Amino acid sequence: MSDAPLAALRDVRKTYFMGAVQVDALRGVDIAFHRGEYVSIMGPSGCGKSTLLNVLGCLDRPSAGAYFLDGEDVAGLTDDDLSEIRGGRLGFVFQSYNLIQQLSVLENIVVPLYYQGVSERRAHAIGAELAERVGLSDRLRHRPFELSGGQQQRVAIARALVNDPLLILADEPTGNLDSKSGAEIMQLFDDLHGQGKTIIMVTHDASIGARSDRTVRLRDGVVEEDTRNERVA
Repeated sequence: MSDAPLAALRDVRKTYFMGAVQVDALRGVDIAFHRGEYVSIMGPSGCGKSTLLNVLGCLDRPSAGAYFLDGEDVAGLTDDDLSEIRGGRLGFVFQSYNLIQQLSVLENIVVPLYYQGVSERRAHAIGAELAERVGLSDRLRHRPFELSGGQQQRVAIARALVNDPLLILADEPTGNLDSKSGAEIMQLFDDLHGQGKTIIMVTHDASIGARSDRTVRLRDGVVEEDTRNERVA
């Protein structure tokens, strides 16, 4: 791994207002993630896990502090610039899959490429290759409602990979799956890590966290613990 962090937060704070009530979701987070790392973000409900992931994914801006992604401070960029970063440099996998029900498996996978001006022919070739990679080459024309939960999450993972992202961000990716499907999805993440992908995953499941190289535990909006794991298969 390179010495320079791929993503680094410097004294990042995030404050929300719920009516007149101020919620300090992040309270001065200093943390760095390097290329090729596989990191689990853990902690109790309300500790700031999802907020941290949203900041890392440029879905939300810090209220204060700096966020360096591949050496560039992106905290103060315009909405258009952040959208370009999300579409071209980041891959997202959500608990609820976030697939477009009207589109086929192939069309869902290649949606990010349309915003980058990739030709339909080229996009479909990339999408078909990724579908095969996640074991869905025989489901290209199916709609999400025709798939199991595990298959839908495979589509989401293929979509996250379609732009060859610098960073894959996953929020409870097995939360809606049975144990067998969850194990299959986690094997996919293990394989991606083995291929050199950088993965940051929010999870409440200690057995999933143990599969990563590193576990970061949050509490009350700050990093409580940051440890290296003896990774299990």
